[in-house]
Amino acid sequence: MSTDAPESTTAPVGSAATTSVAPRRASVASRIVGEIRHMMRTGELAPGQQVRQESLAARLGVSRIPVREALKVLQTEGVLHHEPNVGYSVTRLSVDELRQTYLMRRALETEVLLALPRLNQAALRELAALNARVGEEVDGGDVARIAAANHDFHFTMFRHSGLGLVVGEIERIWRMTDAYRTVHLYDSAARRRLVREHKAMITALRRGDNAAVVDLMNAHRDLTVADLGATLASRGR
Repeated sequence: MSTDAPESTTAPVGSAATTSVAPRRASVASRIVGEIRHMMRTGELAPGQQVRQESLAARLGVSRIPVREALKVLQTEGVLHHEPNVGYSVTRLSVDELRQTYLMRRALETEVLLALPRLNQAALRELAALNARVGEEVDGGDVARIAAANHDFHFTMFRHSGLGLVVGEIERIWRMTDAYRTVHLYDSAARRRLVREHKAMITALRRGDNAAVVDLMNAHRDLTVADLGATLASRGR
């Protein structure tokens, strides 16, 4: 009678089966992060609203493990707030905190825009195409799609600066205020203004006038924060 131990059906630690689990889970968590951001852009998740792990897992057809990982990522970014024994909720900013996020944006975005090289025709055409997409989304009226197209325009422009770390920090600050910018984009006048202001930026970039781009961006940003500040103040936040 053989005394050999039966073969284990469990993959050894470090095997391909084991090491493939982490990337798959990270991919699922990344998808959940994207879904939560979309829910914030559509207004489905509003500032202060609780994010339920169980309902999110059921909605996306996943286990609670990658949901928890996604929520921790968003907490680290400042997008979500976690309270022990209560759970996660969308970060609620006061009027003063909102103004501080825009103050940080102003400082960092100014540096990035001043660092832009003279853009070639291919880069200018790309920005014009992205702004045309913003216009199409504005005509369609889907606020989440407008926000996504607006994000793509700005960060394509920012990345030409070569200041990757600074652009990454700007993006983190943008994400903190996603739910608030969505409120701003429900205003039809604000939506139409986006395309005009982007066109003016492209014209200044074509001239190589970075200082003019900074001025345009400041005006573009300041109108947003003024509108949002008035909205929040009227709600007593």
